[in-house]
Order: sequence, then C-alpha cells, then structure tokens
Amino acid sequence: MNKTNNESKNAGNQDQDYDKHSSKIIKNNPNEEDMKKTKRVKKKSVFDSIEKTSQVKNINDDISKLNEEIENLKEEKLRTLAEMENLRKRFEKDKIDSIRYGNHNLARDMLTLGDNLSRALDAISSEENRSESFNNLIDGLKIVQKEFVMILEKHGVKKIESINKKFDHNYHQAMLEIETDEFNEGYVVQEIQSGFTMHDRLLRPSMVGVSKKPENKKKEPKKA
Repeated sequence: MNKTNNESKNAGNQDQDYDKHSSKIIKNNPNEEDMKKTKRVKKKSVFDSIEKTSQVKNINDDISKLNEEIENLKEEKLRTLAEMENLRKRFEKDKIDSIRYGNHNLARDMLTLGDNLSRALDAISSEENRSESFNNLIDGLKIVQKEFVMILEKHGVKKIESINKKFDHNYHQAMLEIETDEFNEGYVVQEIQSGFTMHDRLLRPSMVGVSKKPENKKKEPKKA
C-alpha cells in the first residue's frame, strides 16, 4: 500500500517537473524572443518613420508658406518702388510745368497789348508830308513793338506762322471762307488776329480766313 502511494507520488512529482521543464524550454526559446523583439523594433521603426514623414511634411508646408510670403513681399516692394518712381516723375513734371507755364495767363493778357500796338501802327497813314517828330514817334513805337516781341520770345512765346499754311484746327480758328483760285482749298489766306504758342502749348489760336474753291458759274442759256 505504501509502495503504491510512493509510486503515485513520484509519478506526480515527475509530471510537475516535466511541466516546469517544458515551460522553461518554451519560455527560454531564443527564436521566439528574437521574433518578438524584431516585431517590436519594426513597429517602432514604422511609427518613427511615420512621425518623421509628418514632421518633414510640416516643415515643407512651412517653407512653402514662407516662400509665398517672400514673393508677396517682393511684389509689394516692387509696386511701392514703381509708385514712388511715378510720383517722382510726376513731381518733376509738375515742377518743370510750373516753371515753363507759370506765366501762361500773364503772357496771354500781354498779347492784347501787342495787338493794340500793332493796330495803332497799322492805322497810321503813310503820308509823305508828316512831320519829323511824328515820324520819330512812329519809329519809337516800332522799336517798342520789336522789343515787346523779343521779350515774349525770351519767355517761350512765339507767333504762329499761318499765311500760306494748310489750315490746322490745333492752331487756327476759321473766321471766314474766301473764294480764290490762287490757293488750294483749305489753306490760310488771311490772318485776322495773330496766334501764339508758349513752348509746346497753344497760348492763343490764329483767327484766319480759309481758302475755298469758287462756286461754278451758272451756264448761260443757249441762244436759239
């Protein structure tokens, strides 16, 4: 009886020892441990790679935004420089115009004085029996007229040459039409009032008479 119990006990102990040994073998299997470790490493590598890819994408996005902002700033700078250059040119032009045309109204009013002086000289008769003092007065007026024209020219005011010139509405103001065979149609044949320019601007147009072809005469009725 005791022998049987001892055998059973020994058998149970052997089974327990076998289970422990088997467990140790399974637990201490190097291939399985390496595989698990490799899987962990691979999984970590994948996560790291994903994280790095995300970081790189964010960096690239930031770089793209910075480049876009730089381009916008460059364009804004160029526009600002262009506007400043336009303002500078406009200021220079206004400055030049103020110097060249600042006396525009005064010069135009002075033309009336010249017109009256010319009319006065034209109204003087050409009689030969005029007194010497009267002739001296006329000569003095002619000198004044000449100096007056020189002063105007000094300030850029010049007379428009109109006679025998083709009519130009930019410089001429037609006051009447004159029928004539001596000129082609549309030419200035008479100057009623002289016109002037100030530098490259019209100060006053010339009042002129313009040539026109004569109307055809009515045909005389044939005699029976």
